[in-house]
Amino acid sequence: MKELRKTFNNELNKMHVRFAEMGMMTHEAIFRSVKAFVDHDKELSREVIARDQAINECENELEKMTLEVIALYQPVTADLRDVITILKASSDIERIGDHAVSICHATIKMKGSQRIAAVEVEIAKMGDYTCSMVEQVLDAYVNRDLEAAYKLAKEDRFLDQELKKIRSLCMKVMQQEPDAVFSGSYYISIATYLERIGDYVTNVCEWIVFLQLGEIVELNPSARNEL
Repeated sequence: MKELRKTFNNELNKMHVRFAEMGMMTHEAIFRSVKAFVDHDKELSREVIARDQAINECENELEKMTLEVIALYQPVTADLRDVITILKASSDIERIGDHAVSICHATIKMKGSQRIAAVEVEIAKMGDYTCSMVEQVLDAYVNRDLEAAYKLAKEDRFLDQELKKIRSLCMKVMQQEPDAVFSGSYYISIATYLERIGDYVTNVCEWIVFLQLGEIVELNPSARNEL
């Protein structure tokens, strides 16, 4: 029995290490996608897009590992929550990587179009905030920090407010300057991707709560319904 427990713990540790690696790659993807947008850097955008495959492979590997562990060891209670949390949270982290790729695609397509400085300032601020949230949720997961999870879910409201502000600003500029319609539409898309990343961070916060308390909760539901 002790040997079985030891083997299970080893497998669980491997999954935690792989999840941490996936989290670091995803955080880097968000950071670099925001930097690419701010710097109007098409080459950096292409690098982020190319590296996304590694994040996808991590998610696929973790899915396979978790399902195998469930089948072989049939974990229960806290052990089962641990495995399920890795399975579910890795899916949310992978979606964050997808949005980093979407930001990069938008950055590439915007190259050479009319820029709106006031909007870019807001998106840069929103991007920095999003990067910080991703970093904090990964730390909260590793440390199983309930307090940090609850706090982060509330901070997602800032991204909701920024998206509304950017939408409003873009619509105003596009009405006044027809040449800004192309870039304005991409600004709104990029801000939307960043806001969606905040939603996935909130999802991971919910899985941290599930891991620690065994309860499935919806954190910050009102903010999601306001948009």
